[in-house]
Amino acid sequence: MFETRIHGRGGQGVVTAAELLSVAAFDGGKHAQAFPMFGSERMGAPVVSFCRMDEQAIRRREPIMEPDALIIQDPTLLHSVDVFSGVNPEGYIIINSTRSFEELGIADFVATFPPHHVCDIGATELAMQHVGRPVPNAALIGGFAAITGQIGFESVSKAIRDKFPPAVAEANVAAAREAYDQAKEA
Repeated sequence: MFETRIHGRGGQGVVTAAELLSVAAFDGGKHAQAFPMFGSERMGAPVVSFCRMDEQAIRRREPIMEPDALIIQDPTLLHSVDVFSGVNPEGYIIINSTRSFEELGIADFVATFPPHHVCDIGATELAMQHVGRPVPNAALIGGFAAITGQIGFESVSKAIRDKFPPAVAEANVAAAREAYDQAKEA
């Protein structure tokens, strides 16, 4: 089973990111589940969502405490919430940021992960460029597909197209494609 935890803030599409991830996994022939966990339900409050994918039926329902992958949609959470809690030391980390790991204050920590398992993508900037709104979720799912290999990009684009109206979907697919390409190059 491959388990992913997504951290962000209300209004950034954290719940939608988990849904897109699970639909893409399902499209790729896997069993998948996605679910959120909320604190105070308000715009800007920390939000966590989860996605599990496996080759067989998934019976577990509890929150993911030891993720194989982390997607961090809001880098301001890095030093205010323990986003790295329980992460698999061989796991993957995708962070929405254009700043270096040194600038983010996490260089020593991410250096302990295998090469190419940690990626920073300016997903908010990609969303603004392609979608016109600061919603980084689709771009980060593109980056996830690139570095983990758990889902293919075609499944990501199909999940996005199934979720959004055509114009919004194509803009999000473009952001996800650019993030996918950037992550592959990193």
